[in-house]
Amino acid sequence: MAFTLPPLPYPADALEAAIDKMTMEIHHGKHHKTYVDNLNAALEGQPSLQSKPIEQLLRDIAGVPEGIRQKVINNGGGHANHSMFWQIMGPSAGGEPTGPLAEAIKSNFNDFANFKAKLKEAALGRFGSGWAWLVLNNGKPQIVSTANQDSPYMSGQTPILGVDVWEHAYYLRYQNRRADYLDAWWKVVNWNEVAKRFAAAQSGK
Repeated sequence: MAFTLPPLPYPADALEAAIDKMTMEIHHGKHHKTYVDNLNAALEGQPSLQSKPIEQLLRDIAGVPEGIRQKVINNGGGHANHSMFWQIMGPSAGGEPTGPLAEAIKSNFNDFANFKAKLKEAALGRFGSGWAWLVLNNGKPQIVSTANQDSPYMSGQTPILGVDVWEHAYYLRYQNRRADYLDAWWKVVNWNEVAKRFAAAQSGK
């Protein structure tokens, strides 16, 4: 079965507090769509791989034939990363997490402000294109960054929250001011969705 482009869960102009409508339209409708199209092309004639959920395909990346493995990393990672990215943002969002997620952040990063600072540091420290993540690694929250469209799933980690620092994610509004984009991005983080992902990762789902 072919992979498909998921619809945005809100209008393209819903995240104007941090991300402009045109960026959302291009980012979702062109960049993400291209990853999906290229992933399907790479997996043509590989029904056993096509039938796997994208997360499992990336976890099992070593089992993907070498001739198409990098294409699956680039495009499958791009598909998985962006599918999550759209979901963990939303209108009327922002603020701080609550419940078990908030407690885990406090336990591992001292407080929410320090967690934000560490994630920003990881995002600013990523040279060129990539992502900064909050992942669950062996049951423990951890901040990591990955290059290009590499996915934490390939390292046995489960992404809980991720911020895209490819220039196409922010350049129309922020140009080269990645730090300004990162500061604004917290205004649209959907902590309810992040908390659901945290709970599911903890339970092994």
